[in-house]
Amino acid sequence: MAAAGGRIRITEQGAVLMRSLKIALSFVMAVVLILLTACTSEQNAAGGKGGANGQASAGPAAREPVRTSDAAAVPAAKDETGGGESAQARIPEKLRKPLRIALVTRITTGSFFAQYSQGIRDQVEAFGGELKIYDSNNDLAKMASNIEAAVNEKVDAILVNNGTAQALDPAVKKALDAGIPVVAYDSDLILPGVTSIDQDDYLLGWQSLKQLATDLNGEGRIGVLWVAGYLPMERRQVMIEAFYKRYPKIEEVARAGTVTANTALDTQAQVEAWLKKFPNKGDLDAIYTTWNEFTRGAYQALKQAGRTDIPIYGIDLTEEDLPLFQAEDSPWIAASATNPTDIGQVQTRLAYQKVAGETVPSSVSIEPRLILKSHLPKEPISFADLGQYVPGWGKSDLAWSPWMDELAKGSKRS
Repeated sequence: MAAAGGRIRITEQGAVLMRSLKIALSFVMAVVLILLTACTSEQNAAGGKGGANGQASAGPAAREPVRTSDAAAVPAAKDETGGGESAQARIPEKLRKPLRIALVTRITTGSFFAQYSQGIRDQVEAFGGELKIYDSNNDLAKMASNIEAAVNEKVDAILVNNGTAQALDPAVKKALDAGIPVVAYDSDLILPGVTSIDQDDYLLGWQSLKQLATDLNGEGRIGVLWVAGYLPMERRQVMIEAFYKRYPKIEEVARAGTVTANTALDTQAQVEAWLKKFPNKGDLDAIYTTWNEFTRGAYQALKQAGRTDIPIYGIDLTEEDLPLFQAEDSPWIAASATNPTDIGQVQTRLAYQKVAGETVPSSVSIEPRLILKSHLPKEPISFADLGQYVPGWGKSDLAWSPWMDELAKGSKRS
């Protein structure tokens, strides 16, 4: 009986032990299952949006290395759904508050400036910023003091229009020393840290001059409207001098040009004086202009005098100019130009990139296009329609960073 009873006790203990092992094993399996589920959830969260079946997309779960210029260099914020980065996280940290932008300009007259400055205003507003224009009334000393005023007001970036290094370098250096980015248009500022933007004035000049020479068959007498003291004008003069060497049978018989509070009207008077000096057909074969305000003055002088024998070739074309250019009896034959709105917008975007800490080139050029009246339809078109008739004409995507889409969207939402 003792032996039998012992075997019974051992069997009962074994049964108890087996039940304990089964419970422990079930517990371990449950823990493993929970851990596997948690890992899968974390991978889905790190991978962002899933595939068509809601599963994590194929490919490495880890994100690519982040460059210092990327918005994601700042700590990532989670979106409201709990997965992926929010749109705000993709915007550079320094741009998560509205920027105050200063435009310090030498002149504010004319349709080109109106369209250029509107481009700046539109881009700043699209990014949720604030623009202040400092008008220097064609006074370089005042322009320098305006830059210093913008520095004292601690703006986030300064845009410069038509300045000179001789007059502005000390003031611009103060801005750079204060950590304020500077982007200059049509200026000869070359201080380290300044980015300059232009229209490629050499190409502007050559395109329009070559068309003039082609139409005159390389021979004729012309009048030139030009003014010294402005970087783009000095560059265009280089091409005028080269033009005479290339076409020695084209002779310049008259020159004028001043920048005033009403440049177009004053230019009209100057060209009217030319027409009295050259009253007969063949005395003056063409007029070449280096600025659309000069063109507008020459245009009115020729129209009022009924001189349909003298064509105009020039630089610049604006939305306000287009109806004059397209008019059936217009003497305006050709214009080499860029879109002034694009210039302002690209200049603004460069400033935002600099604030964001991105690497920005020291020099940027927008390529001009030659616009011929003969290539446009007889019916009036809008400035936005020019791309249908001028190859390569259109809105520039220069200086566009991916986060700018989110910045503009965020501005609209707010």
